[in-house]
Amino acid sequence: MGSMTLVALLMCLCAGALVVRAEDPYLFFTWNVSYGTIAPLGVPQQAILINGQFPGPKINCSSNNNIVVNVFNNLDEPFLLTWHGIQQRKNSWQDGTPGTMCPIPPGTNYTYHFQVKDQIGSYYYFPTSSLHRASGGIGPIRVNSRLLIPVPFDEPADDYSVIMGDWYNKGHKSLKKLLDSGRSLGRPDGIQINGKSSKVGGNNEPLFTMEPGKTYRYRFCNVGMKTSLNVRFQGHKMKLVEMEGSHTVQNVYESLDLHVGQCLSVLVTADQEPKDYYLVASSRFAKTPLTAVAVIRYTNGQGAASSELPKPPPENSVGIAWSMNQFRTFRWNLTASAARPNPQGSYHYGKINITRTIRLANSKTQVEGKLRYAVNGVSHADSETPLKLAEYYGVPQKVFKYDSMADEPAPEGTSNILVAPNVVNQTFRDFVEIILENHEKTIQTWHLDGYSFFAVAMEPGRWTPEKRKNYNLLDALSRHTIHVFPGSWSAIMLTFDNAGMWNMRDEYNLPDYTKLGGIVKDMPMPPPYSV
Repeated sequence: MGSMTLVALLMCLCAGALVVRAEDPYLFFTWNVSYGTIAPLGVPQQAILINGQFPGPKINCSSNNNIVVNVFNNLDEPFLLTWHGIQQRKNSWQDGTPGTMCPIPPGTNYTYHFQVKDQIGSYYYFPTSSLHRASGGIGPIRVNSRLLIPVPFDEPADDYSVIMGDWYNKGHKSLKKLLDSGRSLGRPDGIQINGKSSKVGGNNEPLFTMEPGKTYRYRFCNVGMKTSLNVRFQGHKMKLVEMEGSHTVQNVYESLDLHVGQCLSVLVTADQEPKDYYLVASSRFAKTPLTAVAVIRYTNGQGAASSELPKPPPENSVGIAWSMNQFRTFRWNLTASAARPNPQGSYHYGKINITRTIRLANSKTQVEGKLRYAVNGVSHADSETPLKLAEYYGVPQKVFKYDSMADEPAPEGTSNILVAPNVVNQTFRDFVEIILENHEKTIQTWHLDGYSFFAVAMEPGRWTPEKRKNYNLLDALSRHTIHVFPGSWSAIMLTFDNAGMWNMRDEYNLPDYTKLGGIVKDMPMPPPYSV
């Protein structure tokens, strides 16, 4: 999954009256990370478990809750978790990526502290180092609305989290060796749904149950390595109500595409004959299609699920058009409240002047016998010292250079790339347009830590300034991931109002509990920032 590293320059003044109020509630978790044997595709293999399970424990919290997670690393390798989509306002110290944090050494523990400030919706966590995510260590995060904030649908009978994605039977260590040897990961072996892959017609235990006449919320997250999925229910339609922390216009779908890193919520009503039905997840745009099923059982049901599965969308070039058209139906619900008691649509992003346009395009080449992918001619390389720590301790010049990447792609045909940490300066609170162009033959998914952005357009071909006339400047969805089809482009717009190094100079001082590493490990603490 593509990622983007940006540095925001903080320029702010603090003023105002002192307000005394009770602190938001705290939720405490203790997680033990260890190896264990599981068989998501029926083949026993070593996996990464949290408290002995995969998927890992669910974080079930509400807007503004403070989350404290004490993680004990019992692996034989350093381990690092990120909280995918959780913006952690003003606290990029807990981002959980190699650019901002040192991993947890084997046999030690680290306590994450972060707040789900002004957020609602469906998210997940996963490990970010050494391809650990290919072996597990993944689990759901559910952020509920506060009781005083209305939700634009009736409370469901139950709320189910579904962690799904492609899966390899090789394990992360074998996959890492493949990449280190210059080869690709290859084709996944299958698709897992909450750690399992049931067989059509088999004697399968139900994943979830539903009572006739009641409506249920299903939260889907694609946590895989590279495969886009299509999700559908046998005999049931889905009403989309939330995507990556935003309430959506409530359209009804027979199937939904879900790309790597993306999460969404649907409502499903148990309005069919009481029996078993299959939940189906199948690969999209793959040469060799993959399909997995899970059983959804009516509580008073009698009878097995039909072996005739609902068909997926078309898989050829028409299928890309189908998926693009579906993307355009995802709209922000402008009348719904968010995590605060004001409508989502009160933020009129389409009326803000753009201060900077950044066009990002990928390329690939061989460097020292290894295949390297680059963005605008720079292939990011993690340093021993996290970039955020190097900057905080005043030694960035020993670790990285700012703005080694241009705002425009390198000319086509350019084979030379720079392999180095890739850090882009961005002025605090500027409103920026980012164009993501995909020159490869596979789908990309981009995620921006610490922010949500407005996904305003997606089209085939190359972007030009004239394409702005096709932007949705009214109710484009606010989200944190966006996919880009082969030979296509996607456009996003956002305000850089969350200062920090998100994978930024940070306006908060280094917490006492931050784990140090690299060249700053034994350095004295710098003086606090002054504001």
